[in-house]
Amino acid sequence: MALDKATVTRIAALARIRVQEAELDPLQASLSQILGFVDRLAELDTEGVEPKAGVLSGLPMREDVVSDGNCRDRILANAPAAAHGFFTVPKVVE
Repeated sequence: MALDKATVTRIAALARIRVQEAELDPLQASLSQILGFVDRLAELDTEGVEPKAGVLSGLPMREDVVSDGNCRDRILANAPAAAHGFFTVPKVVE
């Protein structure tokens, strides 16, 4: 599909991209090439080809359970300071 300069200018305006007159010819060629590639993809026979992934593909779901992780001591071992099973932070009141 070949685009003309008016269409490229309209696309640039819709995308809110300022395009100089000198940039129209290369941009027209690039966009036409991209649309030509998409047209070629539309010609492919995809009959019987299963999609690789999608929202309806039945991905495994984990059970939605609230948990504290049961590893408080390991987490607090990484803290710079801890007291009574909690993180200790410096006072921030001005």
